[in-house]
Amino acid sequence: MTMVHIFNRPWVGVILCQQQLGPHIGLTVQQKYLDAIVAAGAVPVPLVHQLGEDEQSLNAMLARLDGILLTGSYSNMEPHHYGETGVEDHTDTGRDRLSLQLIAAAQAMKLPLFGICRGFQEMVVASGGSLHRRLHETGLFAEHRENKDQPLEQQYAPAHDIQPVAGGLLARLAGEGVHRVNSLHMQGTKTTGPGVRVEATAPDGLVEAISLVNHPFALGVQWHPEWHSRDNALYRALFDGFVAACREHGRTRSSS
Repeated sequence: MTMVHIFNRPWVGVILCQQQLGPHIGLTVQQKYLDAIVAAGAVPVPLVHQLGEDEQSLNAMLARLDGILLTGSYSNMEPHHYGETGVEDHTDTGRDRLSLQLIAAAQAMKLPLFGICRGFQEMVVASGGSLHRRLHETGLFAEHRENKDQPLEQQYAPAHDIQPVAGGLLARLAGEGVHRVNSLHMQGTKTTGPGVRVEATAPDGLVEAISLVNHPFALGVQWHPEWHSRDNALYRALFDGFVAACREHGRTRSSS
């Protein structure tokens, strides 16, 4: 890949997750997200937690980006962000801070935004919504967690249907027919806030996709379309649509 080719591609900021790597703290991202972004024709750019503590640096980075990807994660948002007390076992304070700033900036700048699993939940919370912290304990929904004892191919296999809402962003990208998606999450949407459009639901009524209104492309999905993204027509359509929106944003930014 030549340098000219790289710089003709949209740049997508990818949020990272804090993890303990031996005796050191690291910031990581699973390769499957990077593979999906590259395969769709964009260049992934890491967004480190320190940007959330430096407004000037964050603004400088945002001015150069064409889109933002909020990935899934093993961590959960701290519940105080959506009005609940108590703690979660696996949290990432730096990611919480940065993701909420990124979503606000994406809305203000009309910067294309794609949220997956935890990223979807961050979009729900940032827009004034709330989460079920343990879906399986509510008695309201089917099982949405994966069986971690199974091989990855089975964990990420299609688990249930989703029904896109007619006329929505998801339906425009992938069609209004029923689609099958994977399901690997413990938490889920309890309420949505103002400015959010529900884009799809599962058969049990759980919200599976949202978009932000008055935004050219701000989509969040609860499932994992990054898994073998080019082999699934729905997943491929989501990443291609996102990168196309990033490309258009880049053209607009370059001409202004």
